[in-house]
Amino acid sequence: MEPLFICCWFFQNTDGEVPTLNLGELDLTTDEFILDEVDIHIQANLEDDLVKEALKTGVDLRQYSKQRMEGMLSGFQSDLSSISSEIQTLQQQSVSMNVRLKNRQAVRSHLSQLVDELMVPGAMIATILDSPVTDQEFLEQLHELNNKINFAKELSFRETLACSDIQDIVDRLKLKAVSKIREFILQKIYSFRKPMTNYQIPQNTLLKFRFFYQFLLANERTVAKEIRDEYVDTMSKIYYSYFKSYSGRLLKVQYEEVADKDDLMGVEDTAKKDILYANEACFFSKPSLRSRNTIFTVGQRGAILSPAELEGPILVPHYGSERRQQGEYPFETLFRSQHYALLDNGCREFLFLADFFMVAGNSALDLFNSIMGKTLSMFLKSLSTYASDCYDSIAVFLCLHIVLRFRAVTAKRTIPALDKYWEAVLELLWPRFELILEMNIHSIRNTDPQKLGVLDTRPHYITRRYAEFSSAIVSINQTFPNERTNTLLGQLLVEVENFVLKMAAEFPSRRDQLIFLMNNYDMMLSVLMERAADDSKEVEGFQQLLLARTQEFIEEILSPPFGGMISFVKEAEALMEKGQLDRLKNDEARITQLVRGFSSSWKQSVESMSQDVMRSFTNFKNGTSIIQGALTQLIQYYHGFHKILNQPTFRSLAVRSELINLHHLMVEVKKHKPNF
Repeated sequence: MEPLFICCWFFQNTDGEVPTLNLGELDLTTDEFILDEVDIHIQANLEDDLVKEALKTGVDLRQYSKQRMEGMLSGFQSDLSSISSEIQTLQQQSVSMNVRLKNRQAVRSHLSQLVDELMVPGAMIATILDSPVTDQEFLEQLHELNNKINFAKELSFRETLACSDIQDIVDRLKLKAVSKIREFILQKIYSFRKPMTNYQIPQNTLLKFRFFYQFLLANERTVAKEIRDEYVDTMSKIYYSYFKSYSGRLLKVQYEEVADKDDLMGVEDTAKKDILYANEACFFSKPSLRSRNTIFTVGQRGAILSPAELEGPILVPHYGSERRQQGEYPFETLFRSQHYALLDNGCREFLFLADFFMVAGNSALDLFNSIMGKTLSMFLKSLSTYASDCYDSIAVFLCLHIVLRFRAVTAKRTIPALDKYWEAVLELLWPRFELILEMNIHSIRNTDPQKLGVLDTRPHYITRRYAEFSSAIVSINQTFPNERTNTLLGQLLVEVENFVLKMAAEFPSRRDQLIFLMNNYDMMLSVLMERAADDSKEVEGFQQLLLARTQEFIEEILSPPFGGMISFVKEAEALMEKGQLDRLKNDEARITQLVRGFSSSWKQSVESMSQDVMRSFTNFKNGTSIIQGALTQLIQYYHGFHKILNQPTFRSLAVRSELINLHHLMVEVKKHKPNF
């Protein structure tokens, strides 16, 4: 039907023109066209109901074709709208399906995890029930069980019904695991109590299984508290017993000779009477020193503060013959050994507690004190008893600095467990040291020189005590300076200087007074310079005092043989400054006597003076220095004598020719210089 409509439309073109078209099979002009087929098509179209209706009603075929095309296009548009709507619907369905797929996958993941957590494998049950707790497999399954317990708790909070399916099994496994862990840990703790047990070994074993206590703390706090209390009770008794026994054995190797309240710096140095004690009485008696000088000398005792000895092995006291071979020790050595053992064990114990019991801060300190508190109280009580009857200031001062260094060690290790104990020890020892030092200061202040025996120009034993003591304290105090100590040492220095002056005043002649002062200053300076710094207050003070007294003494020994010449030189120099030297113009006889007297006797005088100086001073080096100073001063005076006689006032004197050549005098003087 459609070819007919198209054909009619072309023939009714309004322009009356016949367009040139390629009609293909419809081309009637071709020879190939078969009219019979055309008739057939026309006949078929005429029989069409719509065509019949159009012909019957007289409808214009062109209008009919237009309407027909519009209807077809409207149908196409409607179909396209329907297709677009269907595509949108399909897209929405695709998005919805994708969301549902993701939700199902997420649900599947959660459900899979839930199922895995809810499932209790048979291997876990068998391991928890049958395997020893020390097996690695038991530890691994215990971790898994702990996870399932925590998961079950979480589900119970959410009121998940599936939780009830495994709750009974998990609870029974938990009880079994708690029972086995409790038995294992308690056995390890009880093993500490066996005699001669190195408790560090079971401690290290417990650290390998620190998760056991974590499991108990999370799931059975009652058992965890039981284990913690049992550990605290056991270790508290072990430490107390160990340190009590060790401290007792240390006291058996302490020096038998100890200082008492009469062993002070200003007390007369007389040997104490030997007292024979019965065995019963001797047990409660306190043996005294044979010589007081030993308690003011540090000697090798200061080596205890060296790093090698400070953190060296602790003493292991022996009994019987072994003890006699081992020897005896001063208190500070025993104190160092005792407190280094405390430091070492305390640091290790604190680290174990923090690691195994999972505590920190104040909780860790409280737990540590519950274990070590009894032992520390015993130490403080014992130290308090010792300090109340101790008069060995060097021992107390060394103990103070041992504590200061040990406190620095624990701070370096970041272990705060013993900080309060160190402070308590320092609060015990500082007042005692200050008290002993003040007692020594008062003893020197109250010393009566007339009660100290025969006068002697050699160094006094009290000044030697001071020198040894002061050098020891100053050298030790340099590492951890203490202002209170420096103040007390300053007071002691003042009292010693006053004491030396009081003793010197007992000598009748100024010469002997100067010898006594110089010997004591030199001795104290020499001892101090061996240990104290060169710029310390004590060293600088005695250097100035010694220099001043040396200058005075040189003038004193030059005066007898050369006093006339020295007086003339000083008088003439004073008049020269004023321009009045002519006032001595008439002293020719005096000058002649001085020139000839010096020339005839200076060698003998120098020799005698040198011998006298070397006899008077105990320190040869100091004596040599004094002689050199005296000879140098003599040459300076004689050089001044030359200059005066070269002035116009005295150039006419014939005796000038008898003056000794100054260079020759210097050469001759060097021959008298002592060599040591």
